Amino acid sequence: MEVIMLDQNIIDKYEMTIGMECHVQLKTKTKLFAAVNNDARGAMPNTTVSEICFGLPGTLPVLNKEAVHLAVRAGHALNSKINLFSKFDRKHYFYPDLPMGYQITQFEHPTVGMGKVKLKLKSGDEIKVGITRAHLEADAGKLTHPTGENYSLVDLNRAGTPLIEIVSEPDIHSAEAAKAFAHELNLLMRYADVSDANLYYGNMRFDVNISIAPKGSKNLGTRAEIKNLNSFRAVESCVNYEFERQVELLEKGERVVQETRGWDDAKMITISQRSKEDAQDYRYMPEPDIPPIILTQDYINEVQKELPAMPAEIRLALGPLNLNYSQQETIVESPDLAMVIMEVIKSGTPLQHQKRIANWLQIYSSSASNEDDRDSSAQINLKPQSLIKLSEMVEAGSLNSSAAKDILAQLIIQDKDPEQLAEELNLIQISDSNELERIVDQVMKDNPKPVLDLKSGEEKAIGFIVGQVMKISGGKANPAEAQKIIRSKI
Repeated sequence: MEVIMLDQNIIDKYEMTIGMECHVQLKTKTKLFAAVNNDARGAMPNTTVSEICFGLPGTLPVLNKEAVHLAVRAGHALNSKINLFSKFDRKHYFYPDLPMGYQITQFEHPTVGMGKVKLKLKSGDEIKVGITRAHLEADAGKLTHPTGENYSLVDLNRAGTPLIEIVSEPDIHSAEAAKAFAHELNLLMRYADVSDANLYYGNMRFDVNISIAPKGSKNLGTRAEIKNLNSFRAVESCVNYEFERQVELLEKGERVVQETRGWDDAKMITISQRSKEDAQDYRYMPEPDIPPIILTQDYINEVQKELPAMPAEIRLALGPLNLNYSQQETIVESPDLAMVIMEVIKSGTPLQHQKRIANWLQIYSSSASNEDDRDSSAQINLKPQSLIKLSEMVEAGSLNSSAAKDILAQLIIQDKDPEQLAEELNLIQISDSNELERIVDQVMKDNPKPVLDLKSGEEKAIGFIVGQVMKISGGKANPAEAQKIIRSKI
């Protein structure tokens, strides 16, 4: 790992400005312009392809209607304007993984226009990041460079995959905010259900454009673009590195070059790849084979009605539960769990049940989730009414908290009545006060020293005594009730 050592006073002289581009693979069954499988995971190279993917002469693209539908959903999730008129263009450049010599994309008239994404950082700061546009385009293929060989291999399975490219305004000024923005985009795309958004499989990739300038300057510096970042941590780390790299150049009297750079995750450095092209270098021209997309406002409104509650609405609903930032975001991280707690809240069940259920869900989610590699296809089939009933059983004293979590684990995988599960698992707490008192008497008789210690003021002894009560009762005693009985006898 290359470490840049700069004095903090030098670093504080500069401010970074960041704009981001996010490529989102849409979850259509087929590709953007060809009726072949859009899911190439595990497929042999060059098997999910057609003549269009190879760019053979005489082939004509046909637009996938569902891709447009998902793009409109994504636009609503981004609080963006959906354009009634949009069209495709040809973006000319040549790499072996783009056999046509051009990419079919949207340039002057994208489907999704300007919007805004609001972020609340862990520090408590709130920022707004403008969305410039989100345009539809067909992905290129993939090049593989075998180690030690002097050739490259081309796999066109990915060629023609439908993407939306979300382009932000340069409204980001810290690595923390860049990471948070990438994470929020991931959430928005998953909530809108337009993409699997799995970073491991490349369903979302981030490009970061970063420049620096002295604080207070009205002019932006020369930007470098770091391409194809596939984790939130990589976004944060590359911004921190690139900021310090550019500061070091300017402090040496050198200049920052406008270029495309890659991120080496092993060495934690950015690496120069090629000079950065401007728009004119791509020789954009209208795509002659695909007619414009004409949408109606009625259609746009109907698509908006399809969307569930989005992350901002979930956070607002969770406010009265007084969860900390981490607990709240753990629930928001899982759309399935978020929808469950929303139904619980809407049911009007008392606040103590809402809080208890929210706590259960965030504990479950934090133990089951992984920030950068989640299985978004996994479904959680929890019924809000079952959770409410489970919470009511705890409130009534028929279940202790540990038993309730055991039943919750079962409710996640099977749709059963919580009370029936509690009985099947023999988890119903001892409700007979006489029986509980009998167990307490036995424990106190068998353990005279801890009882004497408790009488002498050693409070930790009561934990041992309660533990023994739980052991003899097979975990079915109510520990709070047991403690009350023990104290009454001291």
